[in-house]
Amino acid sequence: MDRLMKDLSEGFGPSGHEKMVTDYIKSQIMDFCDEVKTDKLGNLIALKKGKSDKKIMYAAHVDEIGILVTFIDDNGFLRFTNIGGLSPHLLLGQRIKLECGVTGVIGTERITDISKLNLEKMFIDIGANSKEEAEELVSIGEVGTFCSNFEVKQNHYIGKALDDRAGCAVLIEALKDIKNPDHNLYFVFTTQEEVGLRGATTASYSINPDLGIAIDVTAVGDTPKARRMAVSLGKGPAIKVKDNSIMVNPMIKDMMIKKAQDNNIPYQLEVLEFGGTDSGAIHLSREGAWAGVISLPCRYIHTSNEMLSKDDVKNAVKLLKLTTEFDF
Repeated sequence: MDRLMKDLSEGFGPSGHEKMVTDYIKSQIMDFCDEVKTDKLGNLIALKKGKSDKKIMYAAHVDEIGILVTFIDDNGFLRFTNIGGLSPHLLLGQRIKLECGVTGVIGTERITDISKLNLEKMFIDIGANSKEEAEELVSIGEVGTFCSNFEVKQNHYIGKALDDRAGCAVLIEALKDIKNPDHNLYFVFTTQEEVGLRGATTASYSINPDLGIAIDVTAVGDTPKARRMAVSLGKGPAIKVKDNSIMVNPMIKDMMIKKAQDNNIPYQLEVLEFGGTDSGAIHLSREGAWAGVISLPCRYIHTSNEMLSKDDVKNAVKLLKLTTEFDF
């Protein structure tokens, strides 16, 4: 699992540019499923055929937050916009790697009030001395992500894009272990979640599942003076109750709780007062579907150094495998 997590975390894949990561995932799963395909939005969809005609769709998003170059000034500095949710205060001084291979450092114009820092005042310094020199290396529309190394520290994973490459790792490990499932299982590695659940929207329309389960990260309340939240690192995967995109059907929530209790899997209950996951798109697809979420507690979401518990990831795999036995 450690190697899988490292490869996924360090892969390059901001929203709309996920192919490098989906190609890697395909190489890991193609020998363990009955069908594998990629749709027009880039979603990687793997099917394990079951004994019934019911369909469960598991979704974890492949994309990560990033930046997109919008302008190159006369001195060779790059102006940029965000791909997904980026805080300017967390960007300042960070290294960025562009898809073309160029790296740079994010700086800002001189400001006297740091509270007024925003993306319009920021730039990427790639070491160019002129617009012409920069244009030889970078084009308008170039995308980039954090330049960050993955690390295993004690019982934690630390790295970029664990939102939601950790969820992808959970799907991969479960897919490899599941044999002769009761239902048709669709493991979907979705694209463009960070910019509006786009991949999950089209994939769920195509699959038309009876039940959808998203695997994603969630915030925690266990750091000093954190926003109050009853989720902590290392106390088990969280079973979602609600977020801004879904009110989880109580039947699905209770089925997950029972599976966790019956199999001695530690779990937490998650009420997220902001954000959403692919389940928000899945449960509204066509005439609607049951949907739930297994969440991985994560510190420092949408930074270059997100942090997860190894035990939470392992227990999420165990819980997800048990959901394939749901009778619905």
